Amino acid sequence: MADTQRSYHHGALKAALIDATLVLLKEGGIEAVSVREAAKRAGVSPGAPFRHFPSRTALLNAVAEEAMVRLTMQIDQALTQAASLSPLEQYRALGQAFLIWAFENPHHFQVISTRAVIDFEGSGLRASNDKIRRQMRQLLNDAVSSGELVGISAEDALLSTRALAYGLARMNIDGQLQSWDVESGNYLGLAQHLINEQIDRLKR
Repeated sequence: MADTQRSYHHGALKAALIDATLVLLKEGGIEAVSVREAAKRAGVSPGAPFRHFPSRTALLNAVAEEAMVRLTMQIDQALTQAASLSPLEQYRALGQAFLIWAFENPHHFQVISTRAVIDFEGSGLRASNDKIRRQMRQLLNDAVSSGELVGISAEDALLSTRALAYGLARMNIDGQLQSWDVESGNYLGLAQHLINEQIDRLKR
């Protein structure tokens, strides 16, 4: 058995285990993930991962942290490109960036949205999530101040749009969107359309 195990340079094993975990998520969801199985998929001994990941929670936390980095980058890039637009249009860009990330990285989203399997409070995940929420809240407050957002408070607009985007992303990974008759199976396009419709209604 030992002669079939792979050898990794420092730091490479951690990345290989995260990649193996993503494969397990794709094949069987969160229930399929274990440190031992990730080690097997990475081609190392069962004890090798524990230097990096002493528990299943630690392993899934690493996936969640990688997910948050990717999401933050996607949002920051979208906001940079939309910097010359009005606050509500910047908010639209942020929402679309979230949907693109969630639909293109469903297994990352699955982990980060399943709080029972990660240490959300005891890691950097809470701070990163709070940063995104502050960005959303600030844009909506600016939209209220400029008169672009009327008839609804910034907090109500934040909760309603966040709930729709999150719900659509969750329906996608749970296979519920697939039960709807969507042309060409373009579920991301459907989600983007629905978010656009909701934001358009906020402007009326």
